[in-house]
Amino acid sequence: MPRYVALVHKDADSCYGVSFPDLPGIFTGGETFGEAMEEAADVLQFAAEGWINPDGSTGFKPPSTIEQLRNDPEFLEDARDAVIAFVEFSADDPAAE
Repeated sequence: MPRYVALVHKDADSCYGVSFPDLPGIFTGGETFGEAMEEAADVLQFAAEGWINPDGSTGFKPPSTIEQLRNDPEFLEDARDAVIAFVEFSADDPAAE
């Protein structure tokens, strides 16, 4: 099952926010870290239903490895104050095809 890297941010006066470097525009959050991670798995399933890539194809591209992301300066900047987590995405979901 593919696992997408998620960046989890938390400011002192806010909830936990989750974004995905491989999937721009997909983000979610939660009051607790656990809730944010549950929401992250749900938002991947929901977003996959209507996902269209810049080239017009549908479905998520395979996730980048952490090694690939570590060579991306934008990722390094975004990850500076984040917890890095992995969120599983069910490839058997019809929306993932």
